[in-house]
Amino acid sequence: MAAIPPVCDFDWLAPDFNLIGVDQKKYSLDSVKGKNGTLIMFICNHCPYVLAVLDRIIRDSKDLIDHGIGVAAISSNDVETYPEDSFENMIKLSSENSFPFPYLFDGDQSVARKYDAICTPDFFGFNSSLGLQYRGRLDASRKEAGPKDLRRDLFEAMSLVAQTGKGPEDQISSMGCSIKWKN
Repeated sequence: MAAIPPVCDFDWLAPDFNLIGVDQKKYSLDSVKGKNGTLIMFICNHCPYVLAVLDRIIRDSKDLIDHGIGVAAISSNDVETYPEDSFENMIKLSSENSFPFPYLFDGDQSVARKYDAICTPDFFGFNSSLGLQYRGRLDASRKEAGPKDLRRDLFEAMSLVAQTGKGPEDQISSMGCSIKWKN
């Protein structure tokens, strides 16, 4: 069953974190922060919603990095129940797809809980002051990628944040597989 996160809570401050990346380096919010904003994405290796648009996530991340937006992805799923989301498989997915952003492992799920992440993908777009400005979808794709010419909701919203510090008032929630919580 698909999960849908709540609408944007404007100016909610991004919680800090200290997580290991697939490159074996430690990352904090400050180390991934961009001069014009920051995008934190909750994704995983097996979710059909993520896999359907992974090429678009990578494309939009590259374009946002060019706009001064720092980008990081976090996987928080229970790897005992979902071994396809293991750290080793995160390394493989990141390498095979040349992720342009750090892919971080939230093994104890504390960061997902701090962010109140609901699904994969779940996008949190912050301004340069780390106030939340976007909590919406990538585009209108669902379990299958939509047409190539779909409006790039996430990219447009974060480009606006980079330029003005403010996200769009009207946002459409992301949809995806629920975070796989530990018992």
